[in-house]
Amino acid sequence: MSTIETSTETLIARPKRADARRNYAKVLAAAREAFAEGGESTSLEEIARRAGVGIGTLYRHFPNRQALLEALYVDEVEGFCRSASELEGADPWEALNTFFERFIAYLATKRALAHELLNYMDMDADLFQVCRAALYTAGGPLLERAQAAGVVRADVEFPDLMQMVMAIAKTPGGDPAKIERMLRIALDGLRYQPEG
Repeated sequence: MSTIETSTETLIARPKRADARRNYAKVLAAAREAFAEGGESTSLEEIARRAGVGIGTLYRHFPNRQALLEALYVDEVEGFCRSASELEGADPWEALNTFFERFIAYLATKRALAHELLNYMDMDADLFQVCRAALYTAGGPLLERAQAAGVVRADVEFPDLMQMVMAIAKTPGGDPAKIERMLRIALDGLRYQPEG
């Protein structure tokens, strides 16, 4: 089990039995798809139907809508963080760029989910703090490796970089080409420039 999963598992109780784990995963997969299509208007009954389980099974795992949203959010963060481990052996500059390209795409697809969670909690809730820490744990070493390789400025800190990229992701209008261009400009500004 990864550090990311260990840090988030205290937030979400996952089933132990194999059949229960399968149903849990089916409900999460159906919820991911249904929320992507229908957003906040998606009913729990529709999610149960898509998952091929009864509504009682859904409620056994997720006693209310908030519990399902929280589990889905944590699952998405864990999946994104696991994808960062694939970049460990890549060129340090390319790994950092790829992480933030994926992060921009991740933010674009998860905005509605985070927005609905904010109906239940604020940004300082434990869920968001633990997930934020998991993202930092996944991406921070990529920045450190790029700095150690001498391809990124030494004065850059990961929290500042995350804040910058999240601001770019919130560009009004959400035009993917414009967001990509702004990300390229911002990341190019991180490159180490020898004084001279």
